[in-house]
Amino acid sequence: MLDGREDQAAGLRRLFRRAPPQVVALYAGGRRAADNAALAAHRIAGRSERVLVLDEAEGGARLCGALGVGEGVDLLQLLDGRSTLADIVQPVPGLVGRVPAAAAALALPLLDDPRRACLIEALRILHRHAGFVLVHASGEQAAEPSPFVLAAPRRLVVAEASASGATDAYHTIKGLAAAGAGSVHVAVCRARGRADATAFFRSLDALVRRHVGVPLAWVGELERDEIAGGLQQPLQASTHDAGAAFLRRVGAMARAGVMRA
Repeated sequence: MLDGREDQAAGLRRLFRRAPPQVVALYAGGRRAADNAALAAHRIAGRSERVLVLDEAEGGARLCGALGVGEGVDLLQLLDGRSTLADIVQPVPGLVGRVPAAAAALALPLLDDPRRACLIEALRILHRHAGFVLVHASGEQAAEPSPFVLAAPRRLVVAEASASGATDAYHTIKGLAAAGAGSVHVAVCRARGRADATAFFRSLDALVRRHVGVPLAWVGELERDEIAGGLQQPLQASTHDAGAAFLRRVGAMARAGVMRA
């Protein structure tokens, strides 16, 4: 059971920082955002088929259609005793599967310690079967991340090489910065070629550094490069970047405290 004195995400942070699996918060945008996120999951899985998608997005942002499954049973329903993990994990060819988690992400801060511990134990069991856990979230809520996203050690933004993709990626990264992110990995998809993808990333990186101040790490073209390997490489952040990230986290915590009050 979690210590009642700990904050709501403490158990998740401990779990998500153990390896394996690698836990990554996944955001995708552009005209085909859900398809881009699904492509990222499959590309990270490669031939290992050891990627679990914890899907906390809602409405049209959910990945059920892009992954070819139904809406499914939310992880939260484990708590009523009528659903098991076997009921909740949706098998997806090429992946461990998808776990709907929108309700669990919303409810986690409101649960008592025993119920919260039950959900975290369920995640611990799921982690045994995965090399990567992708917490898929909507970029529109990037500034107000769930406990699952907050606990993820890494954040990956899949940026579609298009005008809408650039806009979505920028606003998502800006939201992540407001929530205290110190760095973000970026993969570019649907580019016309290497030169186009590289130019797109450089333009996005320059814009973000100028207006947001968050360092971006290029992990490559989604369709052509080894994304899983890039995600496992540590980001090199400067002392200035680390200090700015600390101040952003303090600001985000202060705002959250005001909202709770």
